[in-house]
Amino acid sequence: MKFLIPILCTVAISLSVWGKDVTSKKAEEDDDQKTPFGAFQQYTPDPDKVLGTILEQTLVNVHFLHKEVDDELSKSAFKLYLERIDYGKQFLTGEDVSSLEKYEKKFDDILKNGDLSVVRLTEKIMNKRIPFVEKYVETVLKKDFDYTSKESYETDAKKRSYVDNQDGLKERWRKLVKLEVLIQYFELKDEQDGVNQDDKKKSKKKKLAKKKNAKDKSLKELMKDSRAKVAKRYHRVFKRLKAEKKSDRLDKFYNSITKVYDPHTHYLIPEEKEDFDIDMSGKLEGIGALLREEGSFIKVERIIPGSASWKGKELKAEDVILAVGQASDDPVDIVDMSIRDAVKLIRGKKGTVVKLKVKRPDGTIKVIPIVRDQVVLEESYVKSTIIEHKKLKQKIGYIHVPKFYRDFQDSNGRNCSDDVKNEIIKLKAKGVDGIVLNLRNNGGGALQDATLMGGLFIDKGPMVQVKNRGEAKVHRDTDGKIYWDKPVIVLINRFSASASEIVAGALKDYERAVIVGSSEQTHGKGTVQAIMNLQEMVNPFFARILPPIGAMKITTDMFYRINGMSTQFRGVKPHIVLPDQFGYLESGEQSLDFAIPYAEISKVKFNKWTKQKYDISKLKGLSEKRVKGNDSFQKVIKSVEWSKKRKDDTKRTINLVEMEKLRTETQAASDRFKHDEINPNIVVKNTKKVKNDMEKESFKEFKEELQKDPVIEETLFIFNDMLKKS
Repeated sequence: MKFLIPILCTVAISLSVWGKDVTSKKAEEDDDQKTPFGAFQQYTPDPDKVLGTILEQTLVNVHFLHKEVDDELSKSAFKLYLERIDYGKQFLTGEDVSSLEKYEKKFDDILKNGDLSVVRLTEKIMNKRIPFVEKYVETVLKKDFDYTSKESYETDAKKRSYVDNQDGLKERWRKLVKLEVLIQYFELKDEQDGVNQDDKKKSKKKKLAKKKNAKDKSLKELMKDSRAKVAKRYHRVFKRLKAEKKSDRLDKFYNSITKVYDPHTHYLIPEEKEDFDIDMSGKLEGIGALLREEGSFIKVERIIPGSASWKGKELKAEDVILAVGQASDDPVDIVDMSIRDAVKLIRGKKGTVVKLKVKRPDGTIKVIPIVRDQVVLEESYVKSTIIEHKKLKQKIGYIHVPKFYRDFQDSNGRNCSDDVKNEIIKLKAKGVDGIVLNLRNNGGGALQDATLMGGLFIDKGPMVQVKNRGEAKVHRDTDGKIYWDKPVIVLINRFSASASEIVAGALKDYERAVIVGSSEQTHGKGTVQAIMNLQEMVNPFFARILPPIGAMKITTDMFYRINGMSTQFRGVKPHIVLPDQFGYLESGEQSLDFAIPYAEISKVKFNKWTKQKYDISKLKGLSEKRVKGNDSFQKVIKSVEWSKKRKDDTKRTINLVEMEKLRTETQAASDRFKHDEINPNIVVKNTKKVKNDMEKESFKEFKEELQKDPVIEETLFIFNDMLKKS
């Protein structure tokens, strides 16, 4: 599940569920006797059957795949259901799974008839297992652990099997809790030593405090404190698990079915719908991070530009949030917590502090304090600058597009395509030789602006095709104007998705731009979702007496490039690939279960760009040669190689000496691969007058980001090669 997902289009769909589909047998008999109104008054339909019927009709009739809800789908849904109720295989035994397997081919029937017996059986099992595990954890945390023995714990749930019985559960939890205490010990030891996790240096403040008054606690004392902290954390975890509401249990069942259709189709219980009602204009209060649920964990997918997280520069994409604390309070463990409940802990009033305990992709743990704030809109909007290289005689315009925004509530409101057009006009007046359009980390947005933005670089023609069952609809640029007719480079990466892929794909197909990517391909999200209010599909009479039933985000269409290739799954491949610091991650649509596969349709007629032509092979060869001699890129490559090895080793030692050695090696690698030096050869010039200190500081940060980014320098060299030709 994701929050703040960019919706590319909304679709008005009308489905209704009337009398016979949702009433009881007696009500049907009364209907046969010509007394329907009396039946409606006397009998209230089963809410679960109403919801199940609507969900089935919506999935079958509206979803892009038009897949039937049948036994085959049920088998896949059952597997997902087991993952959703116990992803870590830490509560269910093999016996429990066997008792649930009788429903493996019945999820389709359950959805249609509203008989949620599998949910009730699951609740019964978990009500037995959770208190059992809780009691054992409380017991085991009262005694010291032996950290001299050679033990390890498998942290990848997919590599674990269900244990046979309760003794197996005890052993699994013994190792898990033992590991948690060891990790907590090192955190307390670092805190006691005044060590900063980032640079391993003692802060002045901590040094002074130790001089005045502090006798270091012994290993035994720190271990005791660690057990107490872990015990307190798990007390909250079990309390939350035991307080799980019916809506939480239904969410796991219904979405085990929707996720078989595709990763982006999701049923929203009524409490969740508000999280999808964020206006495309970008106003938001909180920390400003796009989150997703991945098994037992809440992972950061993207940082919203201009937000508190963005300004803090510590929280990163792919960080796993382990715990959330309020100001000076102890953190609350959110492992196995629903994303909805986790977001409730993370959100808060502007100006208040939230502390996030996160695990980096390389395994390091960090606590990040963030002062909640409202997203600064100006930082979410398009902005430009002029970039020069001291060794090159050229002036390049740089346009950063953080997302494809549009204020649909105000026809006179800002939108990204107009803003890009205005920046092009501004840069053109400054006499730039080329323009960089940066779409890295851009998760998409309004389809309308993808079409308009691509059209700024050609006179007119098709930009993208959108198709469901019938003939594809072609979205075209029709204004007949070219706002920029000189060289263009488009920057993309693995987090460029949806509308970003449309623009990059179109400009590649027209041979209008050189596409430079810090990954082998973009995200690969080539589908359209619509938010549907399911309440509107209930018989108006019943809608007054039934509780709210929520909404659905559902995939309705697929995008295709003008050459007929889909952006779905495969994304857009760049002409030139540069080293990527996240190259060791399995990310993008290809990494998601039940992703809709790649497809092709007929291409549309379009005229390729002829004003500039580039020898892509030559540009690529020259770039590869420079990358080999670039220290920053070589550090990235070595860092990726090291991280790949670490990523595959999912077993964690529970031996104190070995853990300390591992932490030392990890920190040494982090120091060795660090590459955030400012490049003195990169000159960044503002395109507008600075009005105040805030704007001055904002531009300074923006400037330093560009000067530290090796991709920017290499892009300038690629431009130099292009300009020699043109």
